[in-house]
Amino acid sequence: MRITVFGANGPTGRLLTGQALAAGNEVAAVTRQPDSFPLHHDRLKVVGADVLDPVAVDAAVGEGEAVLSALGVPAGKEPISTYSRGVANIVAAMNRHRLRRLAVVSSSGVDPHPYSEGGIRFNRLLPPYVTRVLGKTLYDDMRRMEALVRASDLDWTIVRPSGLYHLPSVTDYTVVEGHADGRFTARVDLAASMLALLDNDRYLRTTINVITTAENPTMLQWIRREALAKS
Repeated sequence: MRITVFGANGPTGRLLTGQALAAGNEVAAVTRQPDSFPLHHDRLKVVGADVLDPVAVDAAVGEGEAVLSALGVPAGKEPISTYSRGVANIVAAMNRHRLRRLAVVSSSGVDPHPYSEGGIRFNRLLPPYVTRVLGKTLYDDMRRMEALVRASDLDWTIVRPSGLYHLPSVTDYTVVEGHADGRFTARVDLAASMLALLDNDRYLRTTINVITTAENPTMLQWIRREALAKS
C-alpha cells in the first residue's frame, strides 16, 4: 500500500513511518524539515511540505492510497490551529483525489474522564489543569479537527492516545471504542495501532482509544521523562 504520513518527523510519525516500511508499504513522509528526517529506504519518499499549505498537501496526498496524520503541536497559551487547518487541507485533498482512508491522532484529553486507578487527587487536579489551562488551546483545536473529520464522508478513524511515552517495542496494547480507562500510551503502540487500521474495516468512522497496559511508568516518572522534558 502507498501511505502518506503527515507529522512524519515527530516522535510518533517516525515510528509510524518505520513500521509502515517494515511491513512492506511505500511511504511518503511529509515534514517541514526534510533534511533532518532520519530514515532512509528505497520505498520511502521524504516530502518537504507544510500541512498548512493546501497546494503542497494536495501534491503529497495525491501520491498515496491512505493518509495517516500524526501531527503534533506543543501546548501553549497562544491560539493553535494546526490540527484543524492542516486536516482541513488533507480532507480537501483526499476528496479531490478520491481517496477514502484517513486516520488522525487526537488525544484522550479532548474528552477527559476520571481514571479508576488515578485517585481523587490526580483526577481532580492534573487532568483539569492540563486540559482546561495548560493545553486549552491545543485541545480546543483538536476538537475542531475531530468535528471536521466526522463531518467528512471519508472512511475515517480518530485515534485518541493517553499520556505518551517511549518504549522500545510494540506491546499487547488495548484498543477501545470511546473512552478507555488507562492513563498511558506508548508511542510505538500508537503507531502500530494506526498502521493496523489499514488491515480491515473494523473501526471505520469510529473514535478509538489506544492504551498500553504493560510497562507503564508511574505518574512521577512520566512527568519527569515527558512533561518536564518538553518544558
